[in-house]
This record gives sequence, C-alpha cells and structure tokens, in this order.
Amino acid sequence: MAAWLAGRVGRTGSVVATDIDLSWMGDPPPPGVEAVEHDVASGPVAGGPFDLIHARLLLVHLPDRAEVAAMLAGALRPGGWLVVEDADPALQPLACIDEKGPEQVLANRIRAGFRSLMASRGVDLAFGRTLPALLRSLGLVEVGADGYFPLTGPDGAVLERATVGHVRAELVGAGLVTDAEVDRHLHALDTGLLDLTTAPLVSAWGRSPHD
Repeated sequence: MAAWLAGRVGRTGSVVATDIDLSWMGDPPPPGVEAVEHDVASGPVAGGPFDLIHARLLLVHLPDRAEVAAMLAGALRPGGWLVVEDADPALQPLACIDEKGPEQVLANRIRAGFRSLMASRGVDLAFGRTLPALLRSLGLVEVGADGYFPLTGPDGAVLERATVGHVRAELVGAGLVTDAEVDRHLHALDTGLLDLTTAPLVSAWGRSPHD
C-alpha cells in the first residue's frame, strides 16, 4: 500500500509508512516512502498534518482503538481523508462456506479456534461493522464503507497456511486441535480442493471538515 501511494502522490508528494516492525518494508524501503518505526498507540507520528491516513488491520488489535482512531483523525489536514480497514470475523466466521465434507469441517473448527485465540487477546471480532459509526463520532463527514471477502482462490490458501503456522503451537496447547489435525489440514491445503474464504474486510472512509 505504501508503495502504491508513493506512485500516486507525484514528485511533490510524500508518503510516511509506520510500524513497530519495519523489517517487512525491506531495506531500503520502496522509492518515495519514508519508513518510520513508531507505535501508533504512543501518539501521532511526526510530519503531520496529513492529506490521507490509511490504517489497515490495525485498530482491531489495539485495546485503546477508539482513542487511537481519534488521534488519527486529529492528525488530518482540513479536508483530509481517514481510511480504516479492519476485519469482522463475527460477520462471517467460516473458513469453508460450503461445508461439504470432513476436511471442510476441520478447516472451520481450526478457524473457530483461531477466533477464540483472537478474542482471548482482546480483539473485537465484530469491530469492522462499527467503523462507519466510529468515523462519524470523530466528526468526519462524507463517511462511507464497503466490505469484501473472496470465496476462493490461491491467495486464501497462502494466507491460511501462514496463519495456521503462526498460531499452531497455541492452538494445540489450548486443546483446540491436535498436531495430527493440523497436519491433515495443511495436507488438504496442498491439494487445492478447499474453497477457503476470509473474514470480511470492511473499508471505511471519512473526510475532515474544512472548518
């Protein structure tokens, strides 16, 4: 996203990308992007006010998400836009909507275990749907939103494998699934026959008033 924005702002524009871990950005970062190590929960990043602030899959993980959203809105230039994207796992909780066999049932049980872990960490599983109301509460205008989730495709399997690999030990340790079941699920992913979907991603936007 940062690289895409850098290609849109032209020679006179600039893009600041922040994260608590900059390793994913590469060294050096994409052309036209200033990478800043920053914890958004600690306060606004230097360099504002901004014409556009984009936060993707960020607020839902923060305990003080409403306060951070207010800080982001406050860092906008008059007329600037805040775009927030977060998932809503409670809106569509299944990994396989077409639960037609034992492998699909297992995939959905593993997804339920993952959601259980997220909830235990303080993630609001229904946060995505609240974004329009949140942006209006911050005084933003021209608020709009849409939602998206793919029904199937190769990217879904890549994401599923990465996610399951990341939380495997926790899933097994919590008794939500066995090691053998994880291996079976990963094998099913390799067959390419699982139609995997993701939680709906809600994208919401609003503009800071001019006065």
